[in-house]
Amino acid sequence: MPHRSQPSAFVFVLGLFAALFFPDASAAPSAKLPPVVSVALERAHIPVSAVAIWIQPVDAKQPTLAINAGQPMNPASVMKVVTTFAALEQLGPERSWKTRIAASGPVRNGVLAGDLYLIGDGDPVLTYERLWRLLRRLRMLGVASIEGDIVLDGSALVLPAHDPYAFDGRGLRPYNSGGDGLLMHFNTQELALFPGSRVQGPVRLVEEPPLAGVVIDNRIVTSGKACEPWYRDLDAHLEDRRLVLTGSLPASCGPRIWAAAPLAPADFSTALVQALWRELGGALRGAVRRGAAPEGVQTLMTDESAPLAEIVRTMNKWSNNVIARQLLAQLGRGSPAPADSVSAGIEAARQRLVEARIDISGLVIDNGAGLSRDARIRADSLGALLIRAWQRPWMPEFLASLPVAGRDGTTRRRLADSPARGYAHLKTGTINDVKAIAGYVLDQYGRRHALVMMVNHPQAANSGKAQDALIEWVWTADAPVSTRPRGKR
Repeated sequence: MPHRSQPSAFVFVLGLFAALFFPDASAAPSAKLPPVVSVALERAHIPVSAVAIWIQPVDAKQPTLAINAGQPMNPASVMKVVTTFAALEQLGPERSWKTRIAASGPVRNGVLAGDLYLIGDGDPVLTYERLWRLLRRLRMLGVASIEGDIVLDGSALVLPAHDPYAFDGRGLRPYNSGGDGLLMHFNTQELALFPGSRVQGPVRLVEEPPLAGVVIDNRIVTSGKACEPWYRDLDAHLEDRRLVLTGSLPASCGPRIWAAAPLAPADFSTALVQALWRELGGALRGAVRRGAAPEGVQTLMTDESAPLAEIVRTMNKWSNNVIARQLLAQLGRGSPAPADSVSAGIEAARQRLVEARIDISGLVIDNGAGLSRDARIRADSLGALLIRAWQRPWMPEFLASLPVAGRDGTTRRRLADSPARGYAHLKTGTINDVKAIAGYVLDQYGRRHALVMMVNHPQAANSGKAQDALIEWVWTADAPVSTRPRGKR
C-alpha cells in the first residue's frame, strides 16, 4: 500500500546516502597499492614486500589501505612519534623541568663560603643561554667568588653507559650524543663558519658555547665549489682535548653553522660551566666537578624549561635525538623497579600504548629516538597510535609538533611543487636502508587521514617519490568513494 511504500523508499535513500558518503565500518581495507605509488616503487627498484603502508580517516573505524601493516619494521626517527605519544600521555603537555642553583654556605661581601650546586631535573632543553642567564643573575646578586667547588648534580636520571660511536662510528656528531640528568645545550657545540674571500684561504670560526679546556684546531679552508651540499667535505676528530676540524666550505655558501659533540655529557657540562663562570668574571677557588647535592642545601634560584608541548615540537620538527633520549628516560624516572631510567622508560612507554588499546606485538624500543638498527614497530600499530592521539585532549599539541610538508622542519623540501604542499603534518625517519613517514594528511575535501609508510630495503633512500605520491594520492581523495564527504564527486 502507498502509505507503506514511502517509508521504505526513504530508508533506501538514507542507506544509499550512507553507503556513498560514509565509510563502512565492516569493509575490509584495500591491499592494492595506488598505481602512482606502485610505479614510483618500481622505478626505485623496491619490492612491495619491503614496504608497509597504513591509511585511515581519523573519523573512520577501519583503514582504507593496509599493506604489510602487521609486519614489524624499522621506523628510524618515526619512533619519536611513539615517544611523543607516551610523554604527552604520561607527563601532560604542561610538564616542565626546573634547574636549581643552591649553596652550602652563606654569602658575605661577595664571597660564597662553601660549594655552589647546579642541580639538574633532567631538563631536555637547558641551553647555554639559559645557563648563562642563571649564572649572570648569581653574579648580579653579589656572588663574585666561590670558596668551594661548583658541583654539578645530574643524579635526576639513572642512565646506562652510552657509546656515541656504537651506531655509525661518528661519535662526534651531535645526533649520537647520549642523555644526562644535567644535560646542557643538547651536548652540542655550534661552530659558526665564515668563508674567506679567496680560494684556499682560511675559514674563520666562532664556537658557541665556549668549552674550557677544549682547544679548536681549525684547518677548514675556503673552496670554489658549488654550495650544495655545503658540509660534504667537513670532518672533525678529537686528539686529547683538541678538536681538529678539516675540510672546506664553499665561498658561495656564505656563513654557515656546523656542530660537533666533542665531549661526553658530564665532561661537556663541566667545561661549559667553567667557561661561562670565567666569562662572567666570577672567581673560583675550587673546581667545577660532578657530584650529588646534600640534603638541605639552600636554593638560591631556579630556571624553568618550556612546557613539554613546546619541547616535543622542537624534537619532532628537527628530529632531535638527544631530546627523545631524555624524554624516554623521564618516563622511567622514579620507577620502583631496580632498573635504569631508560629501561624503566621503555616499559612505561609500552604500558602507555597498551592502556591506549594499541597492539604492541613486534614493538622494540631501545632509545626512543629511532637511531637504531633494532627498533621495530608495525604500521598498523603506528596507525592506531595516530588515531588515538587524534582523540586525546592534547591532540593540538601533538599535531603541531609534526613538520608541515613543504613548509618547515625535516619536510620543508618535500612536495615543493605539489598542490598537497602544506596539507600534511608528517614525522620523517631516515637511516641507511630505512625511510619512513607517519602523520596526518588533510585531503582537498577537508577530511584528515592518518598515514604511515615505512620502507626497509637497501634502496630505501630512493623511496621519497613513492612516499610523496602516496601523500598526493590521499590529498586528491583517490581513496574509495565511500570516504568522501557529502556533495563531492
